[in-house]
Amino acid sequence: MTIDHSVTNTEQLERQNPAIKTKLKLKKLKDQVIVITGASSGIGLVTARMAAEKGAKVVAAARNEDALKELTDELKEKGHDAIWVKADVGKEEDVNRIAETAISTFGRFDTWVNNAAVSTFGHAMDVTVEDMKRMFDTNFWGPVYGTRAAVKHYTGRGVPGALINVGSLFGDRGTVIQSTYASAKFALHGWTESIRMELEKEQAPVSVTLIHPGRIDTPYNEHAHSYLDKQPAHYRSMIYPPEAVAEAILFAAEHPKRDMYIGSQAKAIAMLGALFPRLTDRLMEKIMYHSQHAERPSKPREESALYDAGCGMHDRGTNKGWMRSRSYYTKATKRPIVSAAVVAGLVAWAAAKRCR
Repeated sequence: MTIDHSVTNTEQLERQNPAIKTKLKLKKLKDQVIVITGASSGIGLVTARMAAEKGAKVVAAARNEDALKELTDELKEKGHDAIWVKADVGKEEDVNRIAETAISTFGRFDTWVNNAAVSTFGHAMDVTVEDMKRMFDTNFWGPVYGTRAAVKHYTGRGVPGALINVGSLFGDRGTVIQSTYASAKFALHGWTESIRMELEKEQAPVSVTLIHPGRIDTPYNEHAHSYLDKQPAHYRSMIYPPEAVAEAILFAAEHPKRDMYIGSQAKAIAMLGALFPRLTDRLMEKIMYHSQHAERPSKPREESALYDAGCGMHDRGTNKGWMRSRSYYTKATKRPIVSAAVVAGLVAWAAAKRCR
């Protein structure tokens, strides 16, 4: 066998066996241009600020123009590079304009975060089909458009980039009251898994990560379209800070990861649903009817963010529960050995619960 000493051992292996695909190498955040949808509040807002602090150039996209201007002014005053794009991710032409603006301003983008989302609270038979379709425009079609724009850019440049889709614990396990939201997130999870396999088979230079947040303290509930008499809220439950999600997103921007769960809560529900589906049905029926709303009247539906931009520059909501300052599980998943031990513990816990 002839050895070509002008290439690395890794390249030699890839030439000898094309089926071997090495792990993609992503840039450090300080060298990146990062696109974030839904950047005007909640997870997107916190991620934009954190990314800028780490040296990334930020492309902030959302429907709330005033909030976007305020955010980019804030970042620029601190010496960071940032631009904003007013866009409705439910419209493909708007999503393409985000990509075009990033490229025309910075020459490229290196990470694309599909984060924008909105929810509807109500019994499945009460929610109108019109409202369901509108939610799918934002929560499913938005990430599809974003995926296509990002993959086209990365494959065209031939330089590895990250695609990060923000899913939900309700994309792993259905729930009551938010049936349309869960369905849209299930669709997003399926899309993410499918496109990941296709890109991996093609050896495309794209790292695809799915984020699985648990309950997060953001204005998610204030922005929701509600058919309930009482205001949607994370109530009497474990609630994680948006910084935990932002930390996971930015870790995945630098290190290829298949999945990242925000909180043991999200992982435990996914595992419990897979191992003991009927038991999980019963638990969700018992718990989720009462832990998804507060004891106060619901805001009018016309004030929701389903069709129009919601309030901006708020990273927290008005939730009441067990507020966690961080997610130790998310930190553990950055270290595979620790993560495996945690998962083993969750499996043992689930098995013990079943035996009781």
